[in-house]
Amino acid sequence: MSTVRKQVMIALAALSLGGAAMAAQADAQAPQAQQRHQWTQQEREAHRAEFQAKMAQHMKERAQKLHDALQLSAAQEPAWTTFVGAMHPAHPEAKRGEFRGLAQLPAPQRMQKMIELSKQRTARMESRLAALNTFYATLTPQQKKVFDEQTSRGMGGHGMGEHRQGGMRG
Repeated sequence: MSTVRKQVMIALAALSLGGAAMAAQADAQAPQAQQRHQWTQQEREAHRAEFQAKMAQHMKERAQKLHDALQLSAAQEPAWTTFVGAMHPAHPEAKRGEFRGLAQLPAPQRMQKMIELSKQRTARMESRLAALNTFYATLTPQQKKVFDEQTSRGMGGHGMGEHRQGGMRG
């Protein structure tokens, strides 16, 4: 056999041994990786609470940034307070419970429940719209321009309302 062939054979043998060793190591680590992601109920609740606190802080900072950019007058402050109050989410624990047991319902009742939840969401959005319209009417043309720019930036077309990763949702 030529030396090149021998070297190729040795390289292939080394690669196959290395691959087998890596596969064995991955198999040994797989149960550990699965265990790492299985949280207890307390851990899930703690993580959820931490996330909700971070989101609440983010929304508060964002609202403050918008407030500062608008340079509101004292006469506009009550409408601002109403607007911000309407944009903040309802208690998240109550909303999450709406979907419990949905999968166990028969298809027609599940669809009916989903329609009811959709109507509730629409009612919340209409309430926000009313607060937005009241506040927006108090703004000067320059403030409206700032508001429109600030509330559409980075929102993927969702504005200040129902957005999954930011904004003031509920």
